[in-house]
This record gives sequence, C-alpha cells and structure tokens, in this order.
Amino acid sequence: MPDSRWRRTTVATSLAALVAATSACGVTRGDDSRDILMIIPNAAGGGYDQTGREAVKIMKDGDVTGGDFTVDNIEGAGGTNAFTEMLGDAGDEHTMITVGLGVVGSLYSFGNEGRLTDATPLAQLISEPEGVIVPGDSPYQTIDDFVEAWAADPGELAVGGGSSPGGPDHLFPMQLADTVGIDPNDVNYVSYDGGGPLTSALLGSKIAAGFSGLAEFEKQIEKGELRVLAVSGEERQPQPALTDVPTLTESDIDLVFLNWRGVLAPPDIGDERREELIGYLEEMHDSEEWAAALAQYGWTDDFKTGDDFVTFLEEQDARVSGTLEDLGLL
Repeated sequence: MPDSRWRRTTVATSLAALVAATSACGVTRGDDSRDILMIIPNAAGGGYDQTGREAVKIMKDGDVTGGDFTVDNIEGAGGTNAFTEMLGDAGDEHTMITVGLGVVGSLYSFGNEGRLTDATPLAQLISEPEGVIVPGDSPYQTIDDFVEAWAADPGELAVGGGSSPGGPDHLFPMQLADTVGIDPNDVNYVSYDGGGPLTSALLGSKIAAGFSGLAEFEKQIEKGELRVLAVSGEERQPQPALTDVPTLTESDIDLVFLNWRGVLAPPDIGDERREELIGYLEEMHDSEEWAAALAQYGWTDDFKTGDDFVTFLEEQDARVSGTLEDLGLL
C-alpha cells in the first residue's frame, strides 16, 4: 500500500495539474499555492479527527485561505507516526497537524525524542473534560459505586482509554486513582488506539470503565448503550444526554481534569507564513460556525496563539513527564 507521503504528493500533483488545466480553459480554481493539508494523528472518528475536520470545514466553507484543503489521517503509535512525518516536512508552509495532550504523552511512551515545540506552534483551539464511561448494563450506577469496587481490587478491575501511557485517557484515571486513595501503579489500564477501539471494548464489556472525551461517544450514550458516571470538568456538560451527569467535584472527589487540542505547522517555516496561518485559525475561531461546533461537542473555547501557546506547550510537556516519572514509566 502506498505510504501517506506518496498519497500526499499524488494529491498535490493531481490538484496542481487540474488547476493548470482549468486555468487554461478560462476557469478560475484559486491559487493552488494556498492549498493546505491538515494531518490528523489518529483514526477517523476520534477527538483529533472531530476537532481538525471541524476547523477545516469552517475554513474551507468560509474560503478563509483562498485555496483548498486535504485531510489525511495518519494512524499509529499514539500520534507519533503522524508527528514524526510532519517534523520531516521542515519548511513545508502548506501543512498543519492537529495535536493535543495525547501526542505529548505518546512521544514519551514510545521513546520519541521529538517535542511539540520542535514544530511551529500555531494555536490552541479547545479544552475538553473527560468522562468516566461504563457499558449500558454496568452494575455501577454512580461514580461512588465504581470507585468503591475499583478501590477494593484495582488490579482485577480493568479500565481503559483511547490513549497511550502519558495521554489524557491514561493521565485522567491515574490522577483519579490517586485522588480517591488508589495507588496508580496498581491500576490495570488497557490502552486503545483512539475512541473507536475504546467504544468496541466498552460495548463488548472487555473493560469495566473507560476514560475519554465524550463527544465521540454521543450516539452510544443517547441510545443507552453507554452511560457516563461523572465528568471531569468544573461544570456539567451542556449536551442534552449529559446534563444530568455530575462532575467529580459534585461527587466529593476533588479533581478537575481537562484535555486540550491545538494546531502546529512543520518546523522552519517563515515568520510571515506562520502569522498568516495563525490568522486563518483566528478567523475560523471568530466565526459563528465555530461557536456552534463548540456547543455541539461540549468543547471549551480555550484559544491562544504566539508565545502564550508556546509557554502552554512547555507546561504541558512538564506536566506529562512529571506524571510519568511518578509512575515509574520514565
């Protein structure tokens, strides 16, 4: 099977040929030098995919860049495959990648020496709470029920998430365990490559509970196939199927945990182009369509660019490495 770089080259070559051909016929197709590839570092349907594709759709529909967009899902190694490929495209001013806390952790857990700040930080887009999710027929009706059973035998009660060690779905249960008096080293955590495999594990009752952002489980929650025992944000979620789900703090568990997602470009792009790409994302962020997407998915608007985003990435790197060191995973 052709690799993603071959596919990307083919798409770009074919598009350039099409633009040239239609221009020769007197049809204006836009300037192909304005075209942008958005890399998604996991499978279709996951949180990165939802965030990246929503941003692309709004920029494309609003003709923000004056060009076209291609979206490429590059799976594997918790996002590090995609990130490594993007780093290899140094100087490419027509590529962006959606990243988040999960990629920070995966770079450590897969022994990759790259860091998000090795690329060109553009913007943080959103933050998002996680949920404690159980199968629809789970015996655990409340977060207290689950925590009681978990604390009784954490090694026996398997839990899972769509993140590698160091990612948000791993960090959240580890911090929750520590908060409720469970040694995180005793937690039986099963890692799945994104929300799709995690959904299958929950529906098949292969694990007692899952930890993840909730937007990608919306259909199963609405159907009652999955239930949410608690959410990790400061406030309850606004989606109709989640308004009755308490926060951890409401349940007397002193923990607030937020995931986040943002956008990078390859290293070594020009300052002028960096500011231009940031401008595209700013225009997208200020649109009514993005406000609607935030409400639809229950995302928190947490937009930051420039030095603020660079500082944030450095803090997140320290946050993840510190937790992994405490767990003896580094």
